[in-house]
Amino acid sequence: MATAPTRRLAGMLLVLVPIAFSVCFTLLQMMFEYPDILRQPTADVLAKFSAGGGALIAVWYALTLSAVLFIPLVVLFHQVLAEHAASTTLRVATVFGIVAGFAQTLGFLRWPFLVPHLAQAYLEPGASEAQRAAAAMVFDAFHRYAGMAVGEHLGYLSTSVWTFLVASLMLRAPLFGRWLGLSGLLLAAGIASGLLEPAGLALAGTINALSYLAWALWLIAVGVAVLVRRNVPAQLARPAAVAR
Repeated sequence: MATAPTRRLAGMLLVLVPIAFSVCFTLLQMMFEYPDILRQPTADVLAKFSAGGGALIAVWYALTLSAVLFIPLVVLFHQVLAEHAASTTLRVATVFGIVAGFAQTLGFLRWPFLVPHLAQAYLEPGASEAQRAAAAMVFDAFHRYAGMAVGEHLGYLSTSVWTFLVASLMLRAPLFGRWLGLSGLLLAAGIASGLLEPAGLALAGTINALSYLAWALWLIAVGVAVLVRRNVPAQLARPAAVAR
């Protein structure tokens, strides 16, 4: 069984990590027009990034740390949920959750470390056309691989699978209300819709972005449930069998 400190730490991470994510996401919207800026020409993206200065880099680094912290969040929540719904499904969910944390981390890391160098090379007053073309090519390559393929596609897929599996398990766990499980299933579908955006479904991007913001609130609600509700193992919550 998970110890009381484990439950408290799991609950705190479930509350604090999505708050950090939401704050960083909001700041990026204000400072960098994210994520709409990603659909603009490379020159405009790099110019906007350079104009943000060190403050913008710091926000991207903080967002990266929130993705890193999602990994211990998944591991600790596994221990809490295992008291109520220990199963192969939970183990599979945890694997996908860890993959989600790594995928998001790898996708975000390019912004505080690689993009500042590319923006400087591209916008340098004496830069040649060849230098600008090389910087733009590197940016586009990393944007498509680290951003679109790893951070977004793999990140959306693994996050949605983790959310769907743990939400389905929460439906049977006495610690959580059915509304948390059902809403988690719905949010998993919303996050997964982002996988359809590269296929040309523009609305999928909007659904995905709104689902992620709602998902952050869902994680906070799950964390509050872990922190304030009495933790009764599933086997103790079932009525005792009548003696024959």
